[in-house]
This record gives sequence, C-alpha cells and structure tokens, in this order.
Amino acid sequence: MSKTIKVALAGAGAFGIKHLDGIKNIEGVEVVSLISRDLEKTKEVAAKYGIGHVTTNLADSLALKEVDAVILCTPTQMHAEQSIACMKAGKHVQVEIPLADTLKGAQDVVALQKQTGLVAMCGHTRRFNPSHQYVHKEIAAGRFNIQQMDVQTYFFRRSNMNALGQPRSWTDHLLWHHAAHTVDLFAYQCGSPIVKANALQGPIHPGLGIAMDMSIQLKAANGAICTLSLSFNNDGPLGTFFRYIGDSATYLARYDDLFNGKEEKIDVSKVDVSMNGIELQDREFFAAIREGREPNASVAKVLPCYQVLHDLEQQLNSN
Repeated sequence: MSKTIKVALAGAGAFGIKHLDGIKNIEGVEVVSLISRDLEKTKEVAAKYGIGHVTTNLADSLALKEVDAVILCTPTQMHAEQSIACMKAGKHVQVEIPLADTLKGAQDVVALQKQTGLVAMCGHTRRFNPSHQYVHKEIAAGRFNIQQMDVQTYFFRRSNMNALGQPRSWTDHLLWHHAAHTVDLFAYQCGSPIVKANALQGPIHPGLGIAMDMSIQLKAANGAICTLSLSFNNDGPLGTFFRYIGDSATYLARYDDLFNGKEEKIDVSKVDVSMNGIELQDREFFAAIREGREPNASVAKVLPCYQVLHDLEQQLNSN
C-alpha cells in the first residue's frame, strides 16, 4: 500500500488526543473521521486537527469507503464489540488497551482477525516505550536476563475522571486495564509464558463498584517472577514505575525514561525514531498495514495476557 492510509479515530478524549498528536508526525497517514459522544466537543477537536468528518456514531465512519483503518480510544466495555464491527466492515483496527474486559471478548476478536486476515492490534504501549525497548534489546542480545520485575501502578481516582480531569462515562478497572500492561510486558520481556498467577484485592468501593487496591504475583516458565501493586487510592506520585532486577543490571523505567539502579539516566533517544511510545505504537500499526504483516502487539500475540487476567478474576471472585 503506497497510498495515504485514511484513518477514523473513535474517542476524542485524553488518549485520543495523544494518538492525534502522534499521527501528525507520521508520513502517509491522514485522520479523515473523528467519532465521539459529545458532538460539539468533537467538532472542536476535529477543527484543531483538520479532520473533515465528525460523528457520534462509529457506524457512520465505518460506512466511509475511503477509511482504511480505525483506532479505537473508547470505553473499555466497548472494545471487543467495536473491534469486531471494524473488521466486519473490512477495516484494519487498533484498539486501545485492554483488548476486552472478558476472555471470551478477546477470543472473539482474535478469531475474527484470523478469519479476515486484517491487521488487528492492541495498544500495549509498554512494548513500544523506548525505555522498555532498550531493556528488550539487552535481553535479545543476551546481555541481560530478568530475575524479577517489581511494578507499581498508582493513581488517585476515587471518582470517574479521566487523565484530563474530565468526567468519564465509564468505570476504569485495575485488573482488566492497568494490570494488562504489566502482565503482557512481563511475558514479552521474559520471552516466556506466565505459568502461575496470584491476586489479592482490597475493599470494593461503594460507589464505583470496583476494588481500589490490588496486588498481583506472576511467575514465568523460565523462573522469573513479577510483583505488581496497583491502587486508585494513591494521593502521591502517579503513574507506573518498573524495576527490572536482572543477572547483570537493575533498570528503572518510568514511561519513556530509563535509569540504572543508581538512578543514573540512560540515554534511550536513539532506540527508535521517536521518544513518544504512542507514536511508535501507531507507526507499527501503519507499517504492518503497508507491509501486510502481523504487528507487534497483534491481538493474537497479546491474547495470553487476557487468559491470565481471566484466571486472576476467577481467583478473586472465589475468595
């Protein structure tokens, strides 16, 4: 495919904006349709980014013949259904993490991708952040092997607010959203499947109906272990912080930045063509479309993550 890839983007909220900013830096790609539930706000965003078609209904965009691909930055509960709708309409699709909020939903998306042969990818951004790419290259070169990952995912979300401090129409989830990043990254970096997983959760929030605190333990087939702590109650430094403890080094990853165990910053600016993990994720999506290949973080490649999340959910529900 040498022509410009025409894209529809669904979800003009905080994460949708990140994708629009990233796509501006990618040649041969044009966002031609923007979908979001608030029409006036969507028109404002579309005007800022020069997007000609605006709608509140994904089906309107899928009906546009010029649209080659769709990026879904919509509520978690809609991901599987909308991914399936995109592929049924003949469109390549990238859905933001998580792929689904049930194992069956994830399996249904993977089954349809195999049937259609379209590019279907999930936004497991940690695979693309330069910090984690640096560690991955060290592992691939045989210079570093993970013994343990220690991960903290901390937010302050006692109400339904997004990253921009705006009200959400849906409820976020520690297990099916935020844990998915680390569960997938751990197996990806180890190059070994997760064979054991345990979870504990704190009290259920009376209004939101979800656990606000959670602890997860993972073990890979090669013996590496991971401890993940998650909270929506944390009124302090926010975000996800990764400590890689290995046989030859310790690395601290904070989004796109990387440090050694002595807190000395490691230059990762030459790891890839950008320091923006979302842009790199989008670049992989469009490159896979052009080259007719399976992308890194394809729905099939990330499916094992959702099996683990399902198993953990069953475990939590039985306690």
